[in-house]
Amino acid sequence: MVERRRTVRGLAAAAVRRWPESWPLRPLPRQDWARQRPTVGQADVAVIDAAVKRAQARPSGNWFVVADSRLVRADRPYGMTVAGRELVAWRAEDGRVVVGSGVCPHLGAPLAEGRVVEHRLVCRWHGLALPASGLPGWGWCPLPAYDDGVLVWVRLDDVDGEPPTDRPVVPERPALDTALSAVTRVDGVCEPVDVVANRLDPWHGAWFHPYSFARLRVVEIPDAGNGRDRFTVDVTFRVGPRFGVPVVAEFTCPEPRTVLMRIVSGEGEGSVVETHATPLGPGPDGRPRSAVIEAVVATSPRTGFVLARRLAPALRPAVRAAARRLWRDDLAYAQRRYALRRGD
Repeated sequence: MVERRRTVRGLAAAAVRRWPESWPLRPLPRQDWARQRPTVGQADVAVIDAAVKRAQARPSGNWFVVADSRLVRADRPYGMTVAGRELVAWRAEDGRVVVGSGVCPHLGAPLAEGRVVEHRLVCRWHGLALPASGLPGWGWCPLPAYDDGVLVWVRLDDVDGEPPTDRPVVPERPALDTALSAVTRVDGVCEPVDVVANRLDPWHGAWFHPYSFARLRVVEIPDAGNGRDRFTVDVTFRVGPRFGVPVVAEFTCPEPRTVLMRIVSGEGEGSVVETHATPLGPGPDGRPRSAVIEAVVATSPRTGFVLARRLAPALRPAVRAAARRLWRDDLAYAQRRYALRRGD
């Protein structure tokens, strides 16, 4: 039996050596999860905590991610709570995003349950019609909003209390007309900082998500002194149980509620995964809720990627499902961090 296993391993190694370098997929040998090299000695708590603190100190301009841009439409309102504020969004006649209080200024009805008629939001309770320009006489005015083509943002100056900026800190992305994008949202019992802390621990990837990552090695940790405040990781993204795509990725924080993963070398170079953590406010139990709104913006020079872009509506559900699976696990991590931090 031992000799047979050695023979199988030898054949697998020979197949890997003969594998064409131009192919994006690489065969992955079978590996026992428990026989991976432990990363506990590398995952330095002080390094992670320092990276989180630097992220929290960066300016936000008071901007918060609201939703997938595709969900905000001209024919119906979209409702969401951000930092305890009930909000409603729709598109004006020119396609511009309108975001404002989701509480009707008349008697407090939920405007997200209204209808958009002739580009005005009409309340279902008594028919008050709100134009995109607002109704100052009723005390309802639109909030500063921004649509970056993938996500919709809102500026809440009285929440962060920072000097406001004209637009949010949007990471550099591949050109959207040549990329495939998908947005996923999951909610958890934690604060945005717990989501950020989870993403700034790349060492847990192959241990906590063995179905998605293999051969993960952190090759660079943040060093604020030399201006390279980032984690750099060699990792293989699994495509099924036997194949994977090796890449080099970096993790940075452009603002306090965003962690950006960018592929800097390998297949899909330039592709990004943006993880945005939006505070929702307290839940019925008084504990905070946060939304993880994650945007994948993928690109590739390969000919087949053109077909993938054409099939984007069919592919997006699969991308979202993969992200939800990861965040099902990572939210457990973030929620536990919150509970331990609060002593619950």
